[in-house]
Amino acid sequence: MDIREQVKENFRFELVHEDKNSKARAGIIHTPHGQIPTPVFMPVGTHGAIKALQPNQLQNLDIPIILSNTYHLHLTPGSELVAKAGGLHKFMAWDRPILTDSGGFQVFSLQGNSITEEGSKFKGPKGQDILLTPETSIGIQQNLGSDIMMAFDECIPYPADKAYTKRSIDRTHRWLDRCIEAWTNSEQALFGIIQGSTYDEYRDECLEEVVKRDLPGYAIGGVSVGEGPELMEKIVKYTGPKMPTDKPRYVMGVGMPEDLFMIWENGIDMSDCIIPTKFARGGTLFTNRGKIRITHKNYRRDFFPIEPNLEDYVNKNFSRAYIKHLFDSNEILGQILATAHNIAFYKSLADRARAAILEDRFLEFKAEFLKGYNKNDGAKKGK
Repeated sequence: MDIREQVKENFRFELVHEDKNSKARAGIIHTPHGQIPTPVFMPVGTHGAIKALQPNQLQNLDIPIILSNTYHLHLTPGSELVAKAGGLHKFMAWDRPILTDSGGFQVFSLQGNSITEEGSKFKGPKGQDILLTPETSIGIQQNLGSDIMMAFDECIPYPADKAYTKRSIDRTHRWLDRCIEAWTNSEQALFGIIQGSTYDEYRDECLEEVVKRDLPGYAIGGVSVGEGPELMEKIVKYTGPKMPTDKPRYVMGVGMPEDLFMIWENGIDMSDCIIPTKFARGGTLFTNRGKIRITHKNYRRDFFPIEPNLEDYVNKNFSRAYIKHLFDSNEILGQILATAHNIAFYKSLADRARAAILEDRFLEFKAEFLKGYNKNDGAKKGK
């Protein structure tokens, strides 16, 4: 039996409801490690850990899935070691679903890489030569044992001319076939990635080719790579609703709240980004009224929670003044509490969006939220 047929016994998407006034939808992704209600935002644990948080803290926040990075776990500790430890779930004491990216974004972001038909060659952090191919990417991800693996592709930079884009997507389709050939574990789902830069005809071509492979899920790649919010919205609005309705739809690397509303409105189920955790460690916290810089002097005597409408551990127990004090004192607890808050805020946002979709009031919820949300509030304030 073909691996794509075998995986259907372990992985499926259940469409629960589509909002009557938009393309937003609520669903459930069923995996061997549990269910994932959608829409969902996935915190990024690059090295097999969400920076500053223990796995049980994520479980207490009811985070259903996290993302880890194939390239970084390949460098250290090595996927073979993780496999010997029983897989990434056991290695990091996380019993819920995990998605691993393919390493393709590192091909895009690292300097000095060269792309050939075989794969991508580049320098590692110690100057070592690294070759990442479709086969090695899938092999690493199978060693890690993630529930969702991403196909190895080329993340097309912006801007890219039409000739480059065409060559790139053709190669990405050939690489996808090699990924499928290397895929042997039916407890792991493989998602294909739709590239095409900013060109509608190439997004269409890539979508058609990738969907032909009848994979368990599909992602829009090559956004949030410098093209700006207007072009990103154009790509998602054009491509998202054309993706199969019976499979999960994923937009990679998108993480500002206003951008999440945009992708959800266009029928996207999954997203990830380092923004909430990275911003937290720098003292930028998300609230329903916008971002705040907790190190600003205004918060020295502010005894309110970061977000009074959240009922998580951080907001029930700690004030803005206390968390500012922790950052001022260079106490690591400040980063821990800030990270937990931002992840709780994003989880609440996705939960509220899902509830609104189920009640056919997503657009009303979006308008209400964005009316009170100042995306620039406090983000650039100094001490």
